[in-house]
Amino acid sequence: MSHIIDIGGAPANEECAQLGQTIDFETANTHEVMAYKLAMIARHGMPPEGCKLIVHTNLHDFGIYRTLALKVEDEDSEAVAAYAEAVEEGLGSWIEAGFTAPINYTGKVAKIERSDHTEMVIGALLTTRPNADGTFPIADFAILYGHLAAAFPQQAETARQRLTAA
Repeated sequence: MSHIIDIGGAPANEECAQLGQTIDFETANTHEVMAYKLAMIARHGMPPEGCKLIVHTNLHDFGIYRTLALKVEDEDSEAVAAYAEAVEEGLGSWIEAGFTAPINYTGKVAKIERSDHTEMVIGALLTTRPNADGTFPIADFAILYGHLAAAFPQQAETARQRLTAA
């Protein structure tokens, strides 16, 4: 039997879309949750077989909002249990995954800074990339870069091409 672990709509210590307050909430909320999914993949890698990161729809008196969740389908798998334990607390900030905030908030207005999720991944890959000698300036960058490059090989190649063209 499957169950769902709700991770949240964005990193805990970051501003996020507010149901009933943010103008065009649905667009901001959906974009933020998809960015959060990418950030979780950067931090923890792709989910193992037996679970998956999903956009979870929640009902509230003020309307519908979405959060990132882990759908666990194989409760007996040690890999699934380890992944669930790693992701269940979520992230504290975007920078923990090498990402910048996808949305800036000014009062009730949400300004989407990067509307293309592919570009968000490329940006994180460029931020966390290794030095020319293959070393990483920050040890955590090796983890983030490795997870993103494994999950998104096409974006990793695009990031490499941009560096050689510069």
